[in-house]
Amino acid sequence: MSDRKKLVLIGAGSTVFTQRLVADIILSGEIDQWELGLVDIDPVTLDAVDKLVRKMLALKNVTFPVTSTVNRRDVLPGAHFVVTTIAVGGRRGWDQDVQVPRRHGIFQPVGDTMMPGGISRAMRMIPQMIAIANDVAELCPDAYFLNYSNPMTAVCRAIRKQTGVPVIGLCHGVHYVEGVIARFLGVDENSIKSYGYGLNHLTLLTHITTGGKDAMPLMRAKLDEQRGTFDKEIREKTEWPNGITGRAPRYSDDPLAWDIFDRYGVFPVALDRHITEFFPERFPGGKYYGGTLGVDRFSIDGRIALGDTWFDEMMAVAHSSDPLPASYFENVPGESEQLMQMMQSLLRDQRDIFSVNMPNHGTVPGLPYEAVLEMPAAAGAAGYTPLGSEALPPALTAKLLAKIAAIEVTVDAALTGSFDLFVEALLTDGSVTDPDLAVALAKDLIAAHKQHLPQFAGDVR
Repeated sequence: MSDRKKLVLIGAGSTVFTQRLVADIILSGEIDQWELGLVDIDPVTLDAVDKLVRKMLALKNVTFPVTSTVNRRDVLPGAHFVVTTIAVGGRRGWDQDVQVPRRHGIFQPVGDTMMPGGISRAMRMIPQMIAIANDVAELCPDAYFLNYSNPMTAVCRAIRKQTGVPVIGLCHGVHYVEGVIARFLGVDENSIKSYGYGLNHLTLLTHITTGGKDAMPLMRAKLDEQRGTFDKEIREKTEWPNGITGRAPRYSDDPLAWDIFDRYGVFPVALDRHITEFFPERFPGGKYYGGTLGVDRFSIDGRIALGDTWFDEMMAVAHSSDPLPASYFENVPGESEQLMQMMQSLLRDQRDIFSVNMPNHGTVPGLPYEAVLEMPAAAGAAGYTPLGSEALPPALTAKLLAKIAAIEVTVDAALTGSFDLFVEALLTDGSVTDPDLAVALAKDLIAAHKQHLPQFAGDVR
């Protein structure tokens, strides 16, 4: 009997995730401990990913069992870990999640979590994720079920509410922002440690240290240094990328995030590109520091186009008759979501701390017991054990409560296929305040995604 641990990746056609995960496995030196199941419903993309993975193994002259299939039920039996990275509708669906609301005067820089884009995405994602969860419960009930697909909170809440399967949501946001804070302070990135609580893409870091010492006084001092030049920098900005490279991050790159830190003493993950979607009342018509969110401020069109470019590059490399260049692994950094480290911690009872999405169950005072929150938890033989939390600032607790309520309505709309609940989700979210507009927008979103929304086939007013 094999001692290998079986990892099943559903949504293996991801342009980045699969390559980085396989690189991590290869570079870990633990080839003899793993077998991999790759699942994607697109056979053309799956074939390319399979070819690319085998090229990666050949380059390092290593091997481990890899099975590729369009039917997840072929590989789920015996799985120790099931990881989902699916995106129902792909980048074209994502584009419609942003473009349809734009026609109604609603602008978003991401569109995968909150506001109409996130709600629309949830309607497509939740039924498919429920089907996957049911297969996990049937075929590998003892497996760890780890989800990376957005909208993270709505998906994880729906799975737990409908099936009881204990899915855990994972996101690299906290880990990434630790790096941003390190560069802001000019310290080594590995020296920053943090933990915080909230909703995915609005997690509030309550503790931040550098070298074991409180980093928040240093952050405040650096913020104070930059106040005098803030207005000038904002006026002169020509691009608003997410995650500045080539120079240290500045207050003017993410003013909402730094204003929240300044006002409440917590730092929000994952910076303005995401957190502005939790505060639509602050940016009517998408207006954000002289531009428009998603258009010339954190352009979502450019982001989707970049995804298309990455996909084309992956396909070209996979189908090329040439072997991978010796430098390939230098250009494919390790998987940024910390999946390998987490799996090792779970298997070895290391109890390392990671930021995960799981039910509150009393961890954060003042928030609903069953609400799925992002929080720090130790990963060990007992699964995930969260770190306790003090109450968050009252104003931010109120914001989280409002968003949790909107997510709950969104989940119920996706599960039941109720058009009325879809409309109520748009209104409860807060970015749509006119009921007639909410009805029109819901109709347009359902029409744009009709092939992926069978639950709404008989209930569109």
